[in-house]
Amino acid sequence: MFNKILLATDGSDHSNRAIEQTVKMVSPYKEQVTIDLIYAVDGETSKSDILKYGDSNTATIKRKEKFLDTIQHIKSQGIQADIILLHGEPAEEITEYANHHEYDCVVVGSRGRNKLQTLILGSVSHKLVKYIQSPVIVVK
Repeated sequence: MFNKILLATDGSDHSNRAIEQTVKMVSPYKEQVTIDLIYAVDGETSKSDILKYGDSNTATIKRKEKFLDTIQHIKSQGIQADIILLHGEPAEEITEYANHHEYDCVVVGSRGRNKLQTLILGSVSHKLVKYIQSPVIVVK
């Protein structure tokens, strides 16, 4: 049984499916489970957000608001949940965070990037499976 889960998200449909599957997976044990949603903001998105919102503090608040409904949904199922925001290349930041904290498993959606980005850069999920020391579940 997984009690402490790190759930990588980027707001995509694939990561939303991963969230739903994780909630289903832990529902029989929900009182004993904590889910930490983790969102890593890459440099390009960070710059875009700052230009859009005017400053980094407002951009951070808006990023947290983006996942507020998701956190509330998870909590409404009786599961403890929180959001962690990181800055940097998503695969590297999530791997570093996961390997320096004690999680029973990490869950990630199978795709966030488009096919060309995946071909050139590799998929985040593939990198997480390869480098995270805890079990990693990839949801299609």
